[in-house]
Amino acid sequence: MAIRKSNKLPQTAVIKQILKRCSSLGKKQSYDEQDLPLDVPKGHFVVYVGENRTRHIIPISFLTRPEFQSLLHQAEEEFGFNHDNGLTIPCQEHVFQSLTSMLR
Repeated sequence: MAIRKSNKLPQTAVIKQILKRCSSLGKKQSYDEQDLPLDVPKGHFVVYVGENRTRHIIPISFLTRPEFQSLLHQAEEEFGFNHDNGLTIPCQEHVFQSLTSMLR
């Protein structure tokens, strides 16, 4: 599945925007002095998946994988990246878990 180019932001800018928003969002939890969630290890970020917006912590390295970029493109089309609700991935949770287990 090919990802079509958008004339919006360059991919690196979009990834930086995603990481900035996702690194400090989440359900009520403890934060460090830089306002980052303590339960998210370095090199990871949070996404929300499915109808119930289940919280998942995934490696940043997934951002470079074509399979995950396809999900990001779908998220951008459906929700956009300019909101305060965290990065929501528009797919069923079991599909997301299957995909991420293959990417690890």
